Amino acid sequence: MRFDQSPVVRVSHDPASPLEPGAWPLTVPAVAQLVRDGLDLDPGVTFLVGENGSGKSTLVEAVATAYGLGAEGGSTGSRHSTRASESPLGDALRLQRGLGAGRWGFFLRAETMHGYYSYLEENPGGPRRGPPEPVFHEMSHGESFLAVLATRFDSAGFYALDEPEAALSFSSTLGLMSTLAGVVADGGQVLCATHSPVLAAMPGATILEVGEWGLRRTTWNDLELVQHWKAYLDAPGRYLRHLLEP
Repeated sequence: MRFDQSPVVRVSHDPASPLEPGAWPLTVPAVAQLVRDGLDLDPGVTFLVGENGSGKSTLVEAVATAYGLGAEGGSTGSRHSTRASESPLGDALRLQRGLGAGRWGFFLRAETMHGYYSYLEENPGGPRRGPPEPVFHEMSHGESFLAVLATRFDSAGFYALDEPEAALSFSSTLGLMSTLAGVVADGGQVLCATHSPVLAAMPGATILEVGEWGLRRTTWNDLELVQHWKAYLDAPGRYLRHLLEP
């Protein structure tokens, strides 16, 4: 079943939940821009690409929690927590939801997946159709990610992903791209923070570059990330001589 509109049409600040001026996360330019101007979220896949500390993961986490997903990942309705570290931004956002869109969602957060697997073991669901639930803790890091993709990314909804390529090989990253294409074909929507030039090359995706300027729309070829990778693969010595020479 396809939705009439995407699950999330627009993200904006809720005036009833002000953030403390001059304090984190408003000190992050991308967060300040979102709070000031809001963000129209395109249908399909949107990638947030930027350096460490640029705010891309903070934005994905905040939109995910504003949607109703747990800050440490999982599907709609699942809750697990090891140590609360999320920013207050999610509570300060208001989402405009698409007409006719359902409420299903999933947040894949690379750094907290171990806790999510433990949560599943401690809270088994009811009888499943088809194959039994995978035992994620018995798999390698990459295999468990692929199993999550196969068992959780199978319906239309809103999918938030924070650096999902962390556990994936080159070929598995291409497989993730195929999975995201299937989600979009079913009418779903994806917001993904990534450092991967492979993943960011997905045809038809919206790319927002995150940095000291805030958020800006760009193309794959114009990404600083892509330009650095191209230059490094063409001549690694240009970079390494500054790091390794005595």
